[in-house]
Amino acid sequence: MSLPDRLADALTAHTRVVLVVLLLATALVGAGMPMVDDDSSLDQFESDSAEAQALERIEGNFTSDQQENATNVQVISRDDNVLTKESLLSSLEFQQEIRANESINSTLVEDQPITGVENVVAITAIRNDQAADLNQTRAGLEDGLNETVGLQRQYEQLNESSDESDPEYQQQAAELEAQFDAVVENATVGLTENQTAEYEEAVRQARQIESQRYEIRSQTESPEENPEYQQLSDQLEGVYQAGTFGVLEDEYAALESDEQPPIDEQIEALENLDDEEFERTIEETLSGDADDNFAIALMATSYDPGSTQADVRMTSLTQSSDSDGAEAEAMGGVDDRIVESQLQLHDLAESQGHEQEYLVFGSGVITDEIDRSMGDSLAIVGPLALLFVVVALFVAYRDLLDIVLGVVGIAAVLVWTFGFMGWAGIAFNQMFVAVPVLLIGLSIDYAIHVFMRHREQRETRSRSETQADAGTAGDVRGSMTVALAGVGVALVWVTATTVIGFLSNLVSPIGPIREFGIVSSVGIVAALIVFGALIPAAKVEFDEFLEARGIDRRKRAFGTGGGRFSELLTVGSTAARKVPILVLVLVLVLSAGGAYGATQVDTSFEEEDFLAEDPPAWTENLPGGMSPGEYHAKNDLEFVNQHFQREGSQAQLLVEGEVDDPDALAQIDAARDDAAESSVAYELATGEEDVQDPLSTMERVAAQNESFNESFHAADTDDDGVPDENVSALYDQLFETDEEAASQVLSRTDGGDGGDEYDAARLVIGVEGDASAADTTDEMRDIADGIEDGSDGRWTATATGDPIVSHIVEQDLLNTVLESLLITLVAVFAFLAVAYWLTGNSASLGIVTLLPVAFSVSWILGTMYLIGMPFNVLTGMITSLTIGLGVAYSIHISARYSLELERQGNVWSALRTTVTGTGGALLGSAATTVGGFGVLAFAILPALQQFGIITALTITYAFLASVVVLPALLVLWTRYFGPEVSFDPSGASGPTPAASDGGTPASAAHDGSKNDGDGE
Repeated sequence: MSLPDRLADALTAHTRVVLVVLLLATALVGAGMPMVDDDSSLDQFESDSAEAQALERIEGNFTSDQQENATNVQVISRDDNVLTKESLLSSLEFQQEIRANESINSTLVEDQPITGVENVVAITAIRNDQAADLNQTRAGLEDGLNETVGLQRQYEQLNESSDESDPEYQQQAAELEAQFDAVVENATVGLTENQTAEYEEAVRQARQIESQRYEIRSQTESPEENPEYQQLSDQLEGVYQAGTFGVLEDEYAALESDEQPPIDEQIEALENLDDEEFERTIEETLSGDADDNFAIALMATSYDPGSTQADVRMTSLTQSSDSDGAEAEAMGGVDDRIVESQLQLHDLAESQGHEQEYLVFGSGVITDEIDRSMGDSLAIVGPLALLFVVVALFVAYRDLLDIVLGVVGIAAVLVWTFGFMGWAGIAFNQMFVAVPVLLIGLSIDYAIHVFMRHREQRETRSRSETQADAGTAGDVRGSMTVALAGVGVALVWVTATTVIGFLSNLVSPIGPIREFGIVSSVGIVAALIVFGALIPAAKVEFDEFLEARGIDRRKRAFGTGGGRFSELLTVGSTAARKVPILVLVLVLVLSAGGAYGATQVDTSFEEEDFLAEDPPAWTENLPGGMSPGEYHAKNDLEFVNQHFQREGSQAQLLVEGEVDDPDALAQIDAARDDAAESSVAYELATGEEDVQDPLSTMERVAAQNESFNESFHAADTDDDGVPDENVSALYDQLFETDEEAASQVLSRTDGGDGGDEYDAARLVIGVEGDASAADTTDEMRDIADGIEDGSDGRWTATATGDPIVSHIVEQDLLNTVLESLLITLVAVFAFLAVAYWLTGNSASLGIVTLLPVAFSVSWILGTMYLIGMPFNVLTGMITSLTIGLGVAYSIHISARYSLELERQGNVWSALRTTVTGTGGALLGSAATTVGGFGVLAFAILPALQQFGIITALTITYAFLASVVVLPALLVLWTRYFGPEVSFDPSGASGPTPAASDGGTPASAAHDGSKNDGDGE
């Protein structure tokens, strides 16, 4: 007795033990299901590439203009004109409502959490009023000092011309002192006590200096030429400075402060502006003349600077992503509190629709939509897949008990699979939405093959023997033993090859793809255990129980017994008998076309791949639990990309090495120009590109700080705008002057001798939101190469940033496709060759079995090209999936053909038995699998829709290849490489020979050699 026979006999002889053991194992493994977490973050798809590592170094060594552990939300106002006073006031009032919402307000950072055009305009109005009042006060202080100097001259003239003891002198002197006091009193109205004291000191010093100057003038004809007089004049100028700007130093500093006045003050300031003042303020704020163009960055790229007309503008909210209290559960890399607050912000914005339309776009909103789309997709496709399988099983089985057992088996497989994920700590992500459908479609194949072979066996025995002579081979246990022994080897081979196909994804550098391969492999093994042991044991127990009570459980196998299905399934065997060469030629031509199309398939890894579009109208009629929600993020993303620079749409160049070398700075300057001219660079409304680097930072700081400005220009000895000496010292001064700005573009380390060493610099280049990752990567890499030219290894440059890291993922996906294809083909070929050789067949039969699968791979890739479907994180696995799934169909056909050829000895009768018996089971399994995957077309996630469509086509191609192409290959193999059997054409006609082990004995069938008949 062979090993498969012994295993099958042991299983059917101890069905109750099998049931108890496997049910306990299912409960144990299933205990891990509650431990399955979810993760929808796209960061998990990033590989450990040089570009990703460079981005990590940037995040660790540089600061960002965005606060640490913070995320931005873009609130975009849309209306006919969003620059009217009413529109800006409405936005400020909306900000008050945001602040009043505790859930939202608690997530906002402390420093300038909300900034919009409305704030900038209102603050400009406030600052203008403050500046006007301040200038008026300063002018009053200056006038007082002028009056003081004039009064002091009168005082000196009085002293010069009068006797101090003269009563008239004393009276005039007292009047002058009173005037001095009046000057101080008038000039210091509204000032604080300290400011008044400072001004009084300035008045005292001015009187003293003017007294000294008067004395020199009275003694010298040309006092301006007197050095002492000039020195006193300079001192008097300093006193004026101290008595005006010095007294008001805090007020002038407040004008330059970034701190925002309270919202109610901003609202009041706007309300107090008349129409002319309002338009003047708008023009001033949005003229684009400011050094940092901050307000312009909040306007769309189509905005005309200085215009008072615009249909869209932006307000930016900054939220802290730190967990509040207990560590918050992460949802796709975004705190759940952030997600919840952004959803509340979205609802709050929706309630403002009667004022003006608001669009809320942020990582929390995107995370919510991705998470909901996964849940909604499962809610729709899960029941549909199950319903389709039940209907298909009803057609194939026509038996309620077998259908129930199939559904129970599917549930057990899912419990094993998700239980394993929980125990292994594998999070549920976008890709794993396909797993339930994948396992529903695949695992039921095992049941169909076992059940159909079991039915064939019982049907065969009932026809060939009397009940008295049937023996154990015709009863429930005996038939199941024969069925498991007959199909068991093929099932093990199918499992092994399918697992090989999935595990080939372990070569992928993308973590979720590797995890998908592992989980799917575990699911397939679980399907073999459940449908190869648990469900057969349950079927034996139930069938025996029912038959003991007089209920006949014998059923006809699908595809046997004649009829339209049987005739349809014989198309392949007929073509193999009549025109095998023609079949092969047509297949080769079709495959060549598919191979060409395969080279043209694009690769995609974009956020849009994971964002759902608004569900179609028919979903509104689904039951409450299946009805999906609304989805706007994809359209909103397109709108944001079209009008604004989106957070994360930045490329970065990391320069490492001797970045304080003047030559390095010159290369960075050239790179800045190249970046600005790049076709992917984001252009502000002013027409300028958004590029930040050490030079632009120094230029901005120099425009604001006189001392650094002098040093900056002194270091530029050739006046080309790029410092060429003392660069390290200039960097030191930059950090002293504005450390926050400097640390965004320069990285320094402790030199060990009290000084700093600069080891890295970066350029941040804003890119168009709709620019392709490939174009961005190519252009940034060219710029990086330009920085390295001529550096002699003194510095290196790496192009990185989110768009470039995304392109690396695209490349990794393409490499995964190619590598997994090669590995799967080689591994499956080796496995089949060895397996067939060990079972007494020629190893060449393994090649023949695999060829139709290779053909179907080219067909499916060509189809992807024709319908414009790219490789993404799901469709990128289609090659290994095609081989893993498709080879199952070929194995079942080849294994059955080999078995029937040995038993019947005639090529045509063996082929006819194979395509009607096993082919019928394959048709049933293909129908359930195609339907299971096909329902993914109704998923909300676009990537899942594509995966479902292309996988359903894959199964269809694999089935057609196995029942149409493989028979012709098997005939050719038998003729030239196979055993000595009969080619007598009479075996192709008449009734289908008995299936399974009930065929004609080989000895009786060998009525001719393999050259008997020409096969045509």
